[in-house]
Amino acid sequence: MAIISTEAIVLKVQDHRETSRLVTFFTKNCGKVKGVLKGIRKDPRKFGSSVDKLSVNDIVFYQYRNTDIHLVSQCDMKEFFLLIRQDARRITAAEYGAEMLDRIMPVEERASAIYDLFLDYLRTLGAEKDLGRLVRMFQVKILSLSGFRPHIEACVGCGCEVRGRARFSLVRGGLVCSRCELRDGASMPVSPGTIATLLHIEKNPWKDCQKLKMAASIKQEMGRILNNFLVFHLGKHIKSAKYLS
Repeated sequence: MAIISTEAIVLKVQDHRETSRLVTFFTKNCGKVKGVLKGIRKDPRKFGSSVDKLSVNDIVFYQYRNTDIHLVSQCDMKEFFLLIRQDARRITAAEYGAEMLDRIMPVEERASAIYDLFLDYLRTLGAEKDLGRLVRMFQVKILSLSGFRPHIEACVGCGCEVRGRARFSLVRGGLVCSRCELRDGASMPVSPGTIATLLHIEKNPWKDCQKLKMAASIKQEMGRILNNFLVFHLGKHIKSAKYLS
């Protein structure tokens, strides 16, 4: 058994037995971690946090070897994101990010770059006017960092550079050129502008991506491609996605 101290964002909270809570954290040092806070419902003052969903906390937990549910001995609130909680659309966008993380990331696999991305995403949500653009940026970034990314540099069928008309294949997980698309029934059209936008977001830091202007047509096309890609490869819908425009 090891004692771990780390910063963590709360992804999910469930009541556990009569007095405790089972919390899914995304931690900076250990990836996704599930932990029990014993007695917190009976005595909320026992911890320095009420483990609100989407809050940032400093936690200490006992990491057991034979189970993926650990004992949290300390939890102190660091950041609450009040501006997000005052707007239903911002809450939905934040919850989408949390659900996407929970679906994609395996348990206890360190991913500090993804942790930093999610923290930047939450901090940006409080002031962002174009939430659709921000959600698309987050989708592209997390897919790229997690190794779950779609293949968009060249045709996934023949490996040639895609010029002009192209389609996105859900089965193959990437672009197909006009020659290869005839052999692929599960594909959808994609414009050169959308391809360029996807590549720009993948290759540039989050701060630089915030300067990117995105036409409504490109946001819609990106949303259609990325959402269908996620559903096809996860085998499940991300529930909060239906509340996003």
